[in-house]
Amino acid sequence: MTDTTSRHRMRRPSMSILPALAITALGIAGTPAWAQDPPPSRCSDERSLPPAQLSAKDVALLEIGDSDPRTQLQELVQRALNRSKALGATRLLTQAAEADFEEAKAQRMPTVTLGVTGAHTGTVLPGDGPGTRTSGLQGRGTLSVTAPIYDSGRITKLTEWRSQLADAARYGQSSAEEQVALQTVSLALDRGRYQLQAQVYSQYVRKMACLVDALEIITKADRGRASELVQAQKSLQQADLSYEQTTSALRQTEVRLKRYVGDDLPRGASMSAVLARLPDLNEMLADVMASPDVSQAAATAQAQRSYAESVRAGQQPSVSLLVTGNTTVGQARQSDWIGGVTVNIPIVQPGADSALTSARRRAQAASLQRDETIDAKRYRVQEMYEAAQSSLDRSRRLVDILRNSERVRGFTLQQWQQLGRRSLFDVMAAEGDYYSMRISHVNALYDAQQVVAIIWSQGRGVVTPLR
Repeated sequence: MTDTTSRHRMRRPSMSILPALAITALGIAGTPAWAQDPPPSRCSDERSLPPAQLSAKDVALLEIGDSDPRTQLQELVQRALNRSKALGATRLLTQAAEADFEEAKAQRMPTVTLGVTGAHTGTVLPGDGPGTRTSGLQGRGTLSVTAPIYDSGRITKLTEWRSQLADAARYGQSSAEEQVALQTVSLALDRGRYQLQAQVYSQYVRKMACLVDALEIITKADRGRASELVQAQKSLQQADLSYEQTTSALRQTEVRLKRYVGDDLPRGASMSAVLARLPDLNEMLADVMASPDVSQAAATAQAQRSYAESVRAGQQPSVSLLVTGNTTVGQARQSDWIGGVTVNIPIVQPGADSALTSARRRAQAASLQRDETIDAKRYRVQEMYEAAQSSLDRSRRLVDILRNSERVRGFTLQQWQQLGRRSLFDVMAAEGDYYSMRISHVNALYDAQQVVAIIWSQGRGVVTPLR
């Protein structure tokens, strides 16, 4: 007997009540767990393994709390947003873009410059007289004030460019937050999926362990049933392997989730229906325009257009105010000042046309990228909508299949127990089919929710339906 079999073995009854008690111990499969609570019995498989048959680590993994799943998902998303270093970097970049905008706005304000020079100067004049050579200390101060008066709209367009880049940075931050939120929700749903799968596999292990115990009793009385015992042991090992693989996937998912929300994970909540409602397709297609990605692409395209206009304006005449005063003390004292306007008229600017063409082509490329983002998201929504419909339809169909599978396993077990018309291999095949259908049903439910989360993320965000 393998370690796996002995680990799940129940207390064996005395040999005086051999086959009859062994057959009776199996019980008849009753109404599904979702219809009514099953009567307590030695082989009741509608409950997960009791804590005595699970390690403390597995009990903690499979423990489901009674908290509201929507509230828990909102809390997990908020924790992920607060912890994310990538989002911290994105916020800093947004603040940098806002500072650039403030700098661009300030170009309209007068610029005041103060210059101070201290030096030892000397003057040599033609001739040999005593007055031909002078030298001494000299200090010079310059105060200059300049202000733009007219620049063909260059500063205005540069300010718009920086403003729109700041908007794009803010939308980029929102997009990054949405990606973190979607990843957190997806991992939380996967955690719920694996917890539910592990519970199903634990029930399967319990059922197979019961069959093995009963067949050990039967085999002692009838050695010709040894092949059935070996087959039951094999099925138990396979069920136990599936359980271990599922709990391993659950632990891996929790490690990935901890990276986003921290090591203190809350107890799992029942996530099987938190995002089960499929939204309206037309509404989701319209929501694409409200997504941060599209808004960022639109702001970037507008920014490139404003920059192209600023390049064009920079090649036009400009007028600025200039006031300058100079004072010299020490050797050769003097003061002078000048005030007026400066007119700058470009005549020959090599490469100016190329610079303008480059800016305009970048603006056109940004517009095409915005349109591509919109089209990609709309087709993504339609694709995911079809996938969600398929998953939800599959889950509804599997409910009917599960009912029939439950009846088949019940009849098969009854015919094997009471009439001897079925072999144990039929019983185990029916059990395997039933639990396989339950796993498929779990996957269909969670596949649909994962897709619904992606659909919402293409528009207003995955947190919207949680509110």
